Amino acid sequence: MTHVDKGPDAPVTGAASAATADLEEVTRLVRSAGLMDQQPAYYVYKILFNLLLLSGAWALFALLGDSWWQLATAVLLAFCFAQTDLLGHDAGHRQIFRTRKASDVIGYIHGNLLTGVSFGWWVGHHTKHHNYPNHLSLDPDITRRQVIFASKDRSKRTSTAGRFIVRHQAWMFYVLIMMEGLRLHLSGYVAARKGALKRHKAADLSMLTFHLVAYLAAVFYVLPPGKAVAFILVHQALFGFYMGLLFAPNHKGLPVRDGEKEELDWITRQVVTSRNLLPSRITQFFYGGLNYQIEHHLFPSMPRRNLHRAQPMIKEYLVSHGLPYVEVRVVRSYLEVADYLGDVSQEVRDLEQEDAVLAQARR
Repeated sequence: MTHVDKGPDAPVTGAASAATADLEEVTRLVRSAGLMDQQPAYYVYKILFNLLLLSGAWALFALLGDSWWQLATAVLLAFCFAQTDLLGHDAGHRQIFRTRKASDVIGYIHGNLLTGVSFGWWVGHHTKHHNYPNHLSLDPDITRRQVIFASKDRSKRTSTAGRFIVRHQAWMFYVLIMMEGLRLHLSGYVAARKGALKRHKAADLSMLTFHLVAYLAAVFYVLPPGKAVAFILVHQALFGFYMGLLFAPNHKGLPVRDGEKEELDWITRQVVTSRNLLPSRITQFFYGGLNYQIEHHLFPSMPRRNLHRAQPMIKEYLVSHGLPYVEVRVVRSYLEVADYLGDVSQEVRDLEQEDAVLAQARR
C-alpha cells in the first residue's frame, strides 16, 4: 500500500490546499546543513568508476568476438549506458559543476559521445518537465508517451494501433518503454529538425552521428550480421527498458492537471506530483538518486550523494506543513502505475460504450 504521510491540515484529496510550506524556509534549512555543497571527490570517483565499467563492457565485447554470449554483453552494456546517462542527468542539473561550460563538457561526453543521447535536447526537455510535472499539456514526459493519462485525451489516439495501446496500456506501457532507447537516440535529430536545439547544434549532431557510426561499425565488425542485429535489439531494448524503469515510478499514477487558470504554487506542484521509493543502497545505486524524487524536484541541483541526508529533514518539514509525502516500495510503484493506466483504459472503454449507445439511438 502507498505510504502517504499528511500533516494535520492536509485535505483528504491530497491537493494540499491548506499547506503552509514555504520554499525559502525549507531552502534555508537545507543550505544551513550544507546539503547544497558540491561533492567533487564523490563525482570524480563516480565518473571514473562508471568509465571503467563501461570500458570493461566494451573490452569484453571485443574479447568475446563471434559468440552468442554477446547477448549477455548486450545486457551489461544496457546497464552501463543507463548509468552513464544518469551522470549526464546530474551534469544537466549542475550537480557536478555549477558553471554551464563545465557541466556541458560532462553532459555532452556522457550523453552524445558515450550513449548517443542528445544532451542539448535533454536539457531543454527535462527543464520543462521540472517546471510542469504531470501537466497534461505542458509536461513533455506526458505528451511524448503513446499511452494517455486522462480519458479526455483519447481523441489524440485515433489510429488502430493507438486505440489498441490505450485499451491495454496497463501492460503495454512496459512493452513500449523498450522502444525508449531508440526514441532517445532519435530525439536530438528530431529536435534539430524542429529548431529546438538552441545551443551547439552542429557539435551536438556531430557527436551524435559519431557515436552512431562508431557503435554500428564496432558491432558489425565483431559480429556477423545475424548476431549483430540480435545484439543491437537486445542492447537497445534493455537500455530503453531500464531508462523507462528509472523514470516511471517518479510521477506516473499521481495527480495530473491541465488548463487550470490558477496554477499550484511551485513547492506544492513539485510535491503532490512526485513519488519516492523506499531507500536502500541497491535502490540508490540502481536509480542514481532518482528514488528521492521529491527531494530532487525541490532541489534539482543538490548532488545526488546528499539526497539521502536531506530526505528525513525535508519529509518532516513537508508533513508538518500540510503537504502529502508519498513513498512506496519499488514493486508497489510499478503496480500503482499499471493500476492508474488501467483505470484510464476502463474510463475510455466506458466512454466508447456510451458513444456507441448514443450512435445507435440516433439511427
